[in-house]
This record gives sequence, C-alpha cells and structure tokens, in this order.
Amino acid sequence: MSSTTNTIILRPRFKFKVNHNNEELLKLFEDEKRTSASFIISRVDNHIFIKIPKEKQHFWSPQLHLEIDSHETENSSTIYGLFGPNPTVWTLFMFLHFVVAGLWIAFAIWTYVNWNLDTDYTIQLFLTLLMVVIWFALYFGGRLGKRSGMREMHELHHFMRDTLRKKGIHTEC
Repeated sequence: MSSTTNTIILRPRFKFKVNHNNEELLKLFEDEKRTSASFIISRVDNHIFIKIPKEKQHFWSPQLHLEIDSHETENSSTIYGLFGPNPTVWTLFMFLHFVVAGLWIAFAIWTYVNWNLDTDYTIQLFLTLLMVVIWFALYFGGRLGKRSGMREMHELHHFMRDTLRKKGIHTEC
C-alpha cells in the first residue's frame, strides 16, 4: 500500500456509487440550481459543474465537475468528481509549463552547441538555468494556488454532499 502524501495531486478526484437512478440525481442538482445563491450550477448531459459565484472568485478558485453515470442493469449510478481550477486558468498554466519546457530544451541545445564550438556559452547556460528556476516558480505557484482554494474545495464538496443528503443519499467521501 503506498502513501499519497508524497504524490503530486494536481486535480483531486473521487468516485462513489449510489443506489439511485442518474436522472433523479441530475434533476436534484437542476432543482438546486434554481434555489442556490451560494454556487453556480450548470448541466451538460450527465455532467454537473458547480462553481463559486463570480463576485466571490479569485484567480485560483476551484470548480467541481461531477459526472453521473447510470448502470443499465441495476437502479444505481456512479458519481465521478473532479476538483480543478477554472478551465481558462488551467489552460494558461499548462501553456506556461510547455513554453518553459520548450525554451529550456532550446537553450540547452544552444548551450551545448556553443560549448562544443568552444565559444562563450555563459548567456545560454544562464538562460537554461533560468528556465529551471521559472519552472520551480510555476510549480510552487500552483501549489500555493491550490492551497488558497482548499477552503472553497471543501465548500463545494459539502454542498454536493448536502444536496445528495436531501434525497436521503449518504456518501462515503
């Protein structure tokens, strides 16, 4: 059995099974959408997105994506949950990681070529190491952002759990 304390979990996930039809569960969230002022709820097919209202959001505010799949043979469903940042923030963050990685490769090649040609490679080496520093800054920035959204992640989870409990559904998570 491995410990998850040393693993990097960028977007926490969970999954559990409930003994209710997925349409009942989807309707439950649809009904909550009309009455809840604390969260923005949207539905696309069997996907539910629960977000923090714009006026309460900050750059790292998380959202909860629920996928509610039904089991045809039995009257039950599986709920898959995924916490993550706003998709725009996530895309920007991944784009920056790829740009830094690409620049690191380019500067490393440039450094190697200049070293092989016995020319000065100080600037190229500096830029290569700078990309490593920027990557660490992005990594720790993401960790700090995740930590700053932890309270909201708990609020989203409690809202989901409380919404399901209104129907008499008890969750394991």
